[in-house]
Amino acid sequence: MSSFADVIITNANAFTADARNPCAEAVAVSGDRIIYVGSNSGVEGMRGSGTRVLDGGGNTLLPGFIDSHFHLLWGSIELADAQLQEVKSQTEIRNVLLAFAAENKTSAWVVGNGLKYGVISTRQELDAIIPDRPVYLEAYDGHTGWANTTALELAGILQPGKALGLNSVVVRDESGLASGELREGAKQVVLDLAPKPNEVRKRELLKLAMRQINAAGVTSVHNMNGDMEEMLTYAAMEDAGEMTLRVYVPYWVKPEATEEMLDEAVAIRQIQGEYARGGAVKFFMDGVWESYTALNLEPYADNPNMKVDGIWSLDDFTRMAAACDKRDLQIFVHACGDGAVRRTLDGYERLQRLNGKRDSRHRVEHIEVVHPDDMPRFRQLGVIASMQLLHSPMSAQDADVWLARTGPQRWPVSFAWRALKNAGATLALGSDWTVASFNPLLGLHAALNRQRWEPGDPDQRLSLEEALIGYTREAAYAEFQEHQKGQLKEGYLADMVLLSENIFKIAPEELEKVSPLFTMVAGKMVYEA
Repeated sequence: MSSFADVIITNANAFTADARNPCAEAVAVSGDRIIYVGSNSGVEGMRGSGTRVLDGGGNTLLPGFIDSHFHLLWGSIELADAQLQEVKSQTEIRNVLLAFAAENKTSAWVVGNGLKYGVISTRQELDAIIPDRPVYLEAYDGHTGWANTTALELAGILQPGKALGLNSVVVRDESGLASGELREGAKQVVLDLAPKPNEVRKRELLKLAMRQINAAGVTSVHNMNGDMEEMLTYAAMEDAGEMTLRVYVPYWVKPEATEEMLDEAVAIRQIQGEYARGGAVKFFMDGVWESYTALNLEPYADNPNMKVDGIWSLDDFTRMAAACDKRDLQIFVHACGDGAVRRTLDGYERLQRLNGKRDSRHRVEHIEVVHPDDMPRFRQLGVIASMQLLHSPMSAQDADVWLARTGPQRWPVSFAWRALKNAGATLALGSDWTVASFNPLLGLHAALNRQRWEPGDPDQRLSLEEALIGYTREAAYAEFQEHQKGQLKEGYLADMVLLSENIFKIAPEELEKVSPLFTMVAGKMVYEA
């Protein structure tokens, strides 16, 4: 390695996330590694004729953001669909869908994603917009969809009678016909019929998504679904020099899976590239509050008669999780309801008795509601709390249907970032894109500016430093990479982002206006403003 740096950043206010060296003015990079973190004067001897020197301008320099909960391929493919995130009325949705249909005349289907609850309720409302092509729209959370009559007929579920898988709900009207609303597995019956991109198009969409993600300062993501086919797409792109984002890929363990199927998870783990790597599995313990599929300890506040069993029984989860643990696979479990969180923790406790305790770093994803008795169990069991800051309503006026589903009795233990932190849990932070924006600055803004929904509710906000650690050092720890990334530290990967402000000097409410000036991955600039 040359004694001269390839890149030097000076005059920065670096937040290193390194407890032994928390602040710095200058960072030097050679190849894909950081070779110096310290003062402006200390880096001068590393400046050569070929060194690129960047002035940090007194702004915050950080380790690259690591998003601990992401759906990279799913989200990338959805970029080709109608984007409904900003739609608030049926007039707006009509305009968006008709414009999309006109621009995509050769596509047999009209597919949209990102829709808020309450905009569309029935197939007839969609029929009035586009009656002659199948239409499928997905909610922003990915757990509910709405289809027009043509799509429901093609899927064979307009009339009752078709056998569906576990955790599949077709909402029906008084006559027994499908209303158009589909929950969990039922929506996939329709979506599976829509055209899929070929491998070339997948890679085009992935490259488009990665450019946008890098521009937000994100350098690594933990994927939350996957299989060997998806992993091979990333590996092929890495071989071709097309990856600009590190991705940790699990194998999705579905309820019908057998222990023999875990061989695929082990095979994915054998792929350990610089950008794409395996080593984990993903379970879904429940659905979401919005679609009445979250597993709760007490009834829904706005529908006490709604009964939810969860996707996995405790015995079945323990059996399969223990089989994964024996294979040294890290486990991620989606759990939104407090019942799902408890069942997951109970399963982790059982498998520790079965297999013995090790440094497994198993995780619970989301934790939208958690019973106070279960908060200390995260530290006791060594389980990581993986939470998504933008899932929480910022105020009681900014809530969609979530606050009504949970009710005021649960609000004190909802999105309990501070309470879990105080209980000793390790918090790894992320977005759940495309459910929420992948912009980590918006996540930081939420961490510092979330309001109490009712007077007397506990303050669940995090400090700026705590939130940054959750997006960097603790996120790296949550994927067994704390010795490689997540800190600005000599010998670590040169993944970093320079922001447009010194974020420790501005008012917390100004965080959402901050943006990256550059993003570096492996010593290469993948975004410059």
